[in-house]
Amino acid sequence: MILKFIFATLTRLSFIILSLIAVWRVKHVKDNNIFWFLSFLCLPLVVEMIITLKRRKGQDYKWFSPAILLFLIAIIPSIWILELHHHQNKKPDHQCAKLDSWANIIKMISLNETTPSHILKRADDLLSSVCPDDWILGLHQALLILLILGKWVLPLGGGVTRDELSQLLLIFVGLAADILEFTNETLSDVNEKSPKLVYIILAVWTWSMLQFPLHLAVVTSRQEGSPKAGSDSLLSRRSTDMWSIVESLFIQDGPFLVVRLTVLMHYKIFHQMLVFFAIKNFLGPRAGTWALGTIELAS
Repeated sequence: MILKFIFATLTRLSFIILSLIAVWRVKHVKDNNIFWFLSFLCLPLVVEMIITLKRRKGQDYKWFSPAILLFLIAIIPSIWILELHHHQNKKPDHQCAKLDSWANIIKMISLNETTPSHILKRADDLLSSVCPDDWILGLHQALLILLILGKWVLPLGGGVTRDELSQLLLIFVGLAADILEFTNETLSDVNEKSPKLVYIILAVWTWSMLQFPLHLAVVTSRQEGSPKAGSDSLLSRRSTDMWSIVESLFIQDGPFLVVRLTVLMHYKIFHQMLVFFAIKNFLGPRAGTWALGTIELAS
């Protein structure tokens, strides 16, 4: 019980810290203190943490995670602002520090060595020296890593087993790789071609993130192993599997496929990774449908 309480607290504190880092970056980029008001989006997450720790001892719900949803609400507006600002003000900055090699990282740290009395100011200078595109990519990566770890570490309710949690981790690692490629590569492809498509890509990305608060992809129906399962309808026996396919089709694979086909066919942009992930999005829901049909035939 104590371990669940600690995990629930540390996970939510990590969500809040990353959200505040994103707000700080927005304030720094926009050079306007009014953007500190974005930090108020973290307040619902703080309230949820207090209520959950007090009433449920840190245990999350079986089908849905309010903490992850509130985390997304707290951080996504900051990422939108950073992405749009970066794409509207894409000027080369040869003075910024690229995080593309160990040599650059060591050089950046060595230039910002300081004494403990000035550590906060130097930390601000160190973070400010990083290139904007590396900052945005780092936020996307940290967001997805925290979401995956959050799904893994947050205590779930409803008797979810450790094997199901392992399955959950594998599922979302694959989803995170697709989402990261979608936001990073696709936005780079279309920025010069169509600024309006940048808004569409960010909207689709935001829509895809809504699958993380859900637990449909891992929680299986407890009635499938019951003696009466053979007389139940397909919908009742495979409802969870079907919901997982619908979730994949309408939240991620379907919208991603439409955008990638638009980039390929309308904007005439072609490269190997774009084609690969387009095929992956096409096969994603179909593979789930085939697997469901195979299971039903075997049973």
